[in-house]
Amino acid sequence: MPFTKLGLSNAMVEGVKAMGYVEPTPIQLRAIPLILAGQDVIGSAQTGTGKTAAFALPILSKLNEHQRDPRVLILEPTRELAAQVETAMRDFARFTNLRSTVLYGGVGYGRQMDQLREGVDILIATPGRLLDHIGRGTCRLNHIRYLVLDEADRMLDMGFLPDVRRIVERCPRDRHTSLFSATIPIEIETLIKWAMKHPQTIEIGARRSPAETVKHVIYPVAEDQKSDLLRELLERVNYDSVIVFCRTKHRADRIAQVLKRNNHAVAVLHSNRTQREREEALKGFRNGRFEVLVATDIAARGLDIADVSHVINYDVPQHPEDYIHRIGRTGRAEATGDAFTLMVAEDAQHVHAIERFIGRKVERVKLENFNYKYTALFEEGKPGQPTGFPRKVRGVRLSGGYYFGPARRRK
Repeated sequence: MPFTKLGLSNAMVEGVKAMGYVEPTPIQLRAIPLILAGQDVIGSAQTGTGKTAAFALPILSKLNEHQRDPRVLILEPTRELAAQVETAMRDFARFTNLRSTVLYGGVGYGRQMDQLREGVDILIATPGRLLDHIGRGTCRLNHIRYLVLDEADRMLDMGFLPDVRRIVERCPRDRHTSLFSATIPIEIETLIKWAMKHPQTIEIGARRSPAETVKHVIYPVAEDQKSDLLRELLERVNYDSVIVFCRTKHRADRIAQVLKRNNHAVAVLHSNRTQREREEALKGFRNGRFEVLVATDIAARGLDIADVSHVINYDVPQHPEDYIHRIGRTGRAEATGDAFTLMVAEDAQHVHAIERFIGRKVERVKLENFNYKYTALFEEGKPGQPTGFPRKVRGVRLSGGYYFGPARRRK
């Protein structure tokens, strides 16, 4: 079904055409008619499926002309997501006179206050900065007609749920509410019952499944050889762009320095970087100036980073859901991708939890001609030990299609 058949305004149809969209994705097909009909919506879909357009297009279609008071509020857990959604809203609304602004911390208040005084229709905000503006009297929510709680489980993880409740309480009761969340823990269910009216649930794809276009393997290794193995993988793997996920900000900085010393063009993304540094890292990674992005889980969800050919988990994520989100950075929008995870002995419990969560075992692979130190993880697959580790891998192409010949980059 084309966008012209979904009941969107002519301006929105022209906007999606100008952006090069041809057909709506499954979540757009299901969410757009419901939101246009005024029904509250709970949406769950794998990353890269067009979730932002699923709520933006119908809401913008209902706004008509510009007014001074904000009528749409979209809450996001991070500055990067807020900025990205605001850019999308402006792109979709390019053939209207609707105005939007983004409110987040890490920058001054001046420009944000100027835009609020001039009048905006759409607010995209992180909870903390929005409450700051409310406390200063520079922003009021009494005209909000559409409320979107995006990445709700991420806001829960970051401790924002009390702030979200305070914000929702300031919005009119007679409003439309949409909530998008990868998982629905009990705290989110409580919020749904309190904040939404008879919501319709849309679930696209299995929440526990990595994208089927992603091939993923685990590399067991001794702890003191992790950085050596990472460097060797980057030398041998045929890649376009790589995100390397680390557990901590300090580890991300250290690994970035290691890779820079080995002549890789590297950007770093974590919460201790300034807003300008974070924006420059994302922009440079998107346009190809940086080939490797070393990041914490701040980059695991929602950010629109296209054409990532490889994800490498330098540290095994401690929560199975984070594994899904991390490797979801590649294989987006039906493209293929590869995900590698470096596993040390202390990671065994977390790896087994991930495998139980996704319902299958991830293949263990040993990089040929790498001078491994012994680790007990190499005993997997031997009699009396857990199965799944191949004793030897021959040839230049491993099972699953991985290339391990001379360094060769698809630039």
